[in-house]
Amino acid sequence: MNWIFEPWPWYISGPMIALVMFLLLMVGKNFGMSSNLRTMCTICGAGQQSSFFRFDWKSQRWNLVVVLGAIIGGFIGAHLLSPDSAVAINPETISKLEVLGFDSAGEAYLPTELFSLEAMTSFKSLAVLFIGGLLVGFGARYAGGCTSGHAISGLSNLQIPSLIAVIGFFIGGLVMVHLLFPLIF
Repeated sequence: MNWIFEPWPWYISGPMIALVMFLLLMVGKNFGMSSNLRTMCTICGAGQQSSFFRFDWKSQRWNLVVVLGAIIGGFIGAHLLSPDSAVAINPETISKLEVLGFDSAGEAYLPTELFSLEAMTSFKSLAVLFIGGLLVGFGARYAGGCTSGHAISGLSNLQIPSLIAVIGFFIGGLVMVHLLFPLIF
């Protein structure tokens, strides 16, 4: 069982992702997580307020099962298959994060400075999480999908808009980490 505790090499995980994508293509489905927010809002009645939410949500029920599987799989992975909650981060990155005030870098999966219960009492932490979530949610919808949808599903379909979106995601990540992150923290 020790093999399940270690990260799987690309030559195992890559073909498994390709197999799943092939199966989804064969049954006419597209993979993506951000579209589930639209489906859940439609189920809750958002179609009465906006035409964007007026669609046949029942055709997307299968994708809600994917979300449920991700939640259950994440719980199992975090609580049953992770003997150590520390993330293997480059020591140079840890020292840079510590300079920015992240003393838990390399010791916890999520930085306690942002995700602990104590951080929820800080206006700055709440503002960062709220604004970041809003930008990610809006950006995913504006780009026509999230990183997983474009990078995995869109690129496997050889879609040029997905290639452009993935390049944009990558550039945005670099700008955030190297320019904005030090300014915020």
